[in-house]
Amino acid sequence: MNVIITGATGMVGKGVLLECLDHESVEKVLVIGRNPVHISHPKLEELIHNDFSDFSTVKEQLAGYDACFQCMGISSVGMKENDFKRVTYDYTLALARELLPLNPKMTITYVSGEGTDSSEKGRVMWARVKGKTENDLIKLGFKQAFMFRPGLIIPLRGIKSRTKAYQFVYDYFMWLVRLFKAVAPNAVVNTTQLGKAMINAALYGYNSAIIKPKDIIQLAE
Repeated sequence: MNVIITGATGMVGKGVLLECLDHESVEKVLVIGRNPVHISHPKLEELIHNDFSDFSTVKEQLAGYDACFQCMGISSVGMKENDFKRVTYDYTLALARELLPLNPKMTITYVSGEGTDSSEKGRVMWARVKGKTENDLIKLGFKQAFMFRPGLIIPLRGIKSRTKAYQFVYDYFMWLVRLFKAVAPNAVVNTTQLGKAMINAALYGYNSAIIKPKDIIQLAE
């Protein structure tokens, strides 16, 4: 299959990208981003695009794909709801709405997070926004739509988080994350498992649109 990835310069997106490049069932990978990923591979194509609110100017490059793995995301810390919604919801839906008529049999996945609020009415701002993003992606009418909700994520293959707070935890408290993994193995996933799980969900489907850590581990196998 041919796949599109967003957020490939981030921790999750890069993990998904590396697994796609390695996977025998993935023939072509288009990365859409503002900055290059600095990886050279015969499967890989890059589309540098600065305006994520409008993909109509590049839609001729978006046809012929079987899956889109939307991994772009930002931390909500210190952000106003409108600004967080613009990046999290508006940008995500802008691409999805452009992709669907061009690729009616496409599978779409979106990375939100454990604790996402499907009711869209809770007190936690980021959880409401991501809940609305999930809900509206599912409603669009893709062949398959999977909402990935990882909790703690262990970065593998030399990947580092671009979020300073997360990287601080990984640099100094990874032993604690690994201890938590040992105590609650179904609550922690790694970037390799995330990538494999997305690929397998697109290839074979899954019995739930909401993919939690335990599901990620199962799908990765």
